[in-house]
Amino acid sequence: MDELIGRLATNASIDSAVAEKTVGIILGFLRSEGPSDSVQALIDQIPGADGAIEASTSGGGLSRLMGGGLMAVGTRLMGLGLGMSDIQTIARELFRYGRDKIGADQMGKIIAGTPGLSQFA
Repeated sequence: MDELIGRLATNASIDSAVAEKTVGIILGFLRSEGPSDSVQALIDQIPGADGAIEASTSGGGLSRLMGGGLMAVGTRLMGLGLGMSDIQTIARELFRYGRDKIGADQMGKIIAGTPGLSQFA
């Protein structure tokens, strides 16, 4: 997890704490909306990913009121102070990291199998 957070913090010019929250939010979204086998393969390659996902889902009420899907993820990420260009940079870096860890084919399945995600690839 530290490697991924470091890459995001450096390449997206964001704080490490924001990077960690962002990873949790995005991986949580992928876990709920993406192809489960491929997403789990990615999560398994990121030590601490389950903890980050769990931390990103606590606070429940407000998150549930926002609904689900990519729009809710965008709203939550913007709530961390990220703009659309930041989110695109983070998504692309996360996808690069995923390709390094589980291969281009598996990452391609996640991108293709998650509604709305291809626009960030």
